[in-house]
Amino acid sequence: MEIRETQEMVHEAGHGGHGGHDAHTDNKHNKKIAILISLLACILAVFEMGGKSAQHNSMTANIEASNLWSFFQAKTIRMTLMRSGSEFLLTIPSSDLPADKAEQLKKMGEKWKADAARFDSEPETKEGRKELMARAKEAEKKRDSTLAAYHLFEYASAALQIAIVLAAASVTTSVIGLAYGSGALGIIGLVIGLIGWFAPTAIHF
Repeated sequence: MEIRETQEMVHEAGHGGHGGHDAHTDNKHNKKIAILISLLACILAVFEMGGKSAQHNSMTANIEASNLWSFFQAKTIRMTLMRSGSEFLLTIPSSDLPADKAEQLKKMGEKWKADAARFDSEPETKEGRKELMARAKEAEKKRDSTLAAYHLFEYASAALQIAIVLAAASVTTSVIGLAYGSGALGIIGLVIGLIGWFAPTAIHF
């Protein structure tokens, strides 16, 4: 909902609507509705901001997870090649080779074996396969959490927008029931938005 539209609703509510039994009562009622609309609009602005932030964070986390899994696959390929190569070199009979060549192949095999182990796990840099897998899963968890928050913010914003429309309709029609409906929807939107902010994975729609 545009800010200008909300301002027009508040202005109309503050200056009275059409119809009504008592001018003083209607004016008092309209001022309360104007306050309600202003409050709903403020909450809506906050949740829409939260929704945009959650959407951005979700996309960023998804890209990060994808990159980490690609890095993980590359490390897996290199580890497999190094491990296979070292096993091949270390199984060559040393008796069939000159002493210096046999020693050279043995050292190379040991080096490739160590490289394979480093590709599998490297806690110092967190770029081994095991560390990359953990980081990718953490990024996926963040992606899912922020995506859930985004959807909840969307539902909350929709409820608040409808609440604002009902409040404005209450002014023009002088139907108090619409104001109560607006307040109820506003509370529902507030609760959904707060869940999206603090515990986005607590509920699923």
